[in-house]
Amino acid sequence: MARPHAVVLPYPGAGNINPALQLAKLLHRHGVYITFVNTEHNHRLVRETEGTGAVRGRDGFRFEAIPDGLSDADRGKQDYGQSLLASTTTRCAAPLRNLIARLNGTPGVPPVTCVMPTGLMTFALAVARDLGIPTMVFWCAGGASLMAYMRTRELRERGYVPLKDESFLTNGYLDKTIIDWIPGVPLISLGDISSFVRTTDPDDFGLGFCESEVGNCTKAGALILNTFEELDADVLAALRSEYARVYTVGPLGSLLQHSAAAAADSNFTDSTGLSLWKQDAECLAWLDTQEPRSVVYVNFGSHTVMTPKQLAEFAWGLAASGRPFLWSIRDDAVRGGGLPPAFVAETAGRCRVTAWCPQEQVLLHPAVGCFLTHNGWNSTCESLAAGVPMVCWPGFADQYINCKYACEVWGVGVRLDAEVRREQVAARVREAMESGEIKASAARWKAEALAASCPGGSSYENLLSLVTALGGSPNPKTPKPEK
Repeated sequence: MARPHAVVLPYPGAGNINPALQLAKLLHRHGVYITFVNTEHNHRLVRETEGTGAVRGRDGFRFEAIPDGLSDADRGKQDYGQSLLASTTTRCAAPLRNLIARLNGTPGVPPVTCVMPTGLMTFALAVARDLGIPTMVFWCAGGASLMAYMRTRELRERGYVPLKDESFLTNGYLDKTIIDWIPGVPLISLGDISSFVRTTDPDDFGLGFCESEVGNCTKAGALILNTFEELDADVLAALRSEYARVYTVGPLGSLLQHSAAAAADSNFTDSTGLSLWKQDAECLAWLDTQEPRSVVYVNFGSHTVMTPKQLAEFAWGLAASGRPFLWSIRDDAVRGGGLPPAFVAETAGRCRVTAWCPQEQVLLHPAVGCFLTHNGWNSTCESLAAGVPMVCWPGFADQYINCKYACEVWGVGVRLDAEVRREQVAARVREAMESGEIKASAARWKAEALAASCPGGSSYENLLSLVTALGGSPNPKTPKPEK
């Protein structure tokens, strides 16, 4: 029987690239031939930040690149994110088709048997359908966000969105309007569904793109989610009542760290990804000098942009918390201005600021006791898997519903208001680090994540089922990991 060959096509953002690479590594360890497709722009960035070895590949795992259709001038524009979504959707189909044809004609490379895009890249499903190739979609966010996004059209039909006028953004409508009819999702305010509901434009690009993408996702042969059964039980049950083939294989980082596959080839199957920024590995040595569970780790992800005022409020709130902290601030994270000089002087000795760091390793470090986060799904999963309480400041897309679940369903976090105030930052940090209830919940979910990712656990077994569905022969015969 020919070796199965999956073409993995992530949306060209860090939040999709890294989990897609984790999934690809796991599938490769179980015998699936992988072609991992970056955009040419990101391929160059990875080579510059991590060296050519990061994308060299190995036997049965190759890296390829296709153009994203944007010019360098396009990347400097304020609407770059929207332009990238539009460009990949309309301009990447032909390059992908050509790549698959080349792969199918390359000696020693098995024919492509599955096209596996992430969400936001579902144009690939039509390419695969035309070529007669089966498909699976990897949804890189949580189950609740997928189910909520699947109700976008119904939100329109019931008149919840678009908003009637600009006053609805500030008059309490988003918080007070409760949605109680999304299957598997508890009572939720309209504002916590997504950032995309915050529009008065019936033709809003984000709202329309979200609606079309989730609709396309359900046309794939299967859905893959970076979550685990115990974490999202209610929404997964509801999802499966509408869609038969759903594989939960998360947290992916835990599966790589704790599954037997990681022991077989740690140099290639570890949980590290393809970083688009230079990482500061020395921050781990700084953490080694700190007391257990004493450090606040701060990172608002790869897209959040703050004003100088917001930066200052966070800075002085962290200073007032009295805790040491490690703060990752991207070079492009603030619209003008930097940290106040007086703050730098006052926190000298208990503050380390870096541009980017190996987040999973940081969260797993015994010195880290709290994560001040934007609640991107990868960050949320990694924090849950590490058993680290969260202070949540969502601002985009699914971050709102992830925050809702972290604070009110899983009991592992506390929420900040949208308007950043230093007093609240300090108070929430102390609450997250000192609350016995929150720490107990975080410890419980850490144990559940570990159990799911170990041999016999739900995610581990679902991974084996996924490999079988791809036409492979999974090999689970390896020792159990150390706990």
